[in-house]
Amino acid sequence: MATRIRLQRHGRKGNPIYHIVIADQRSPRNGKFIEKLGLYNPNVNPAIIDINFDKTVDWVMKGAQPSDTVKAILSYKGVYMKKHLLTGVAKGAFNEEEAEKRFQAWMDSKEQKITDQKTNIDKLTADTNKAKIDAEKLVNSERAKAIQEKLAVETPAPVETPAAVETPAAEETPAAEETPAAVETPAAEETPAAEEAPAAVETPAAEEAPSAVETPAAVETPAAEETPAAEETPAAEEAPATEEVKSKED
Repeated sequence: MATRIRLQRHGRKGNPIYHIVIADQRSPRNGKFIEKLGLYNPNVNPAIIDINFDKTVDWVMKGAQPSDTVKAILSYKGVYMKKHLLTGVAKGAFNEEEAEKRFQAWMDSKEQKITDQKTNIDKLTADTNKAKIDAEKLVNSERAKAIQEKLAVETPAPVETPAAVETPAAEETPAAEETPAAVETPAAEETPAAEEAPAAVETPAAEEAPSAVETPAAVETPAAEETPAAEETPAAEEAPATEEVKSKED
């Protein structure tokens, strides 16, 4: 049975985590596996690789074939370096102590490189964050300066707003105080229309009736007094004509 060392995908969409497993090469990617060797998380920098080193070396020595990605991972962790040294021991090039000594020196240098890489990454991240903060501060300061300049230019307008001072229109509102129209409502008091009824009192039209007094036209009626026409009736007195008639009869 041909065995392969490969990755099984797990985790969320867009945030995958992989299990490193030994499986039959005929099995589907996420199908049955023989043994789980470790975990690979590429979502962080540097990536997290956690494997059972001894079991992985054992399977590699047995001839298990890794996928390309898994081979890079195992090389990074020193599995293939260990295989190379054990092969030299098997051929008698050196003993196991020498192989272990060489492997430890290689691991120390590898750890130093990893540490330096982490330091560089942290420094780069800090510099990037600082640059972002400085850029934000600069933008905020320019924005605040622009706002102050705008306010400085616009504020003089409110000083000229003596229109607001002239607003005593509100003080002139004593239109409400002028409402003494209501106070003048003494229309009720003016009702003395009844009192003004003295128009009846003024009826001295009757008193003015002295028009009758002025009627001295009547007084002038002395036309009647002039009737002395009757007094002129001395025609009667002239009647002695009848007396003369009687005398003739006699």
